[in-house]
Amino acid sequence: MNAHITTRAVSAATIARTAVLALALINQILSAAGKPLLPIEGAQLEQLISTGFTTVSALVNWWFNNSFTKEAIQADAEFERLRKSVY
Repeated sequence: MNAHITTRAVSAATIARTAVLALALINQILSAAGKPLLPIEGAQLEQLISTGFTTVSALVNWWFNNSFTKEAIQADAEFERLRKSVY
């Protein structure tokens, strides 16, 4: 094992994507309960926008690598080191 691997904190992008997904899911739940978080007139339009918001944020979070654990962050650093050594 490499003794000089440094650990990084969870990236700001990972935190931002997770926060957006949490907001979208909370909005979806509140919307289904009849208490929408987003002030949009018209129930059908509000539901459509809320579902679209949740779907887009879920797809973005699914696509990107969201490393939260120390091991995952170290693996990302090792992957980058190996990728750079090839080029």
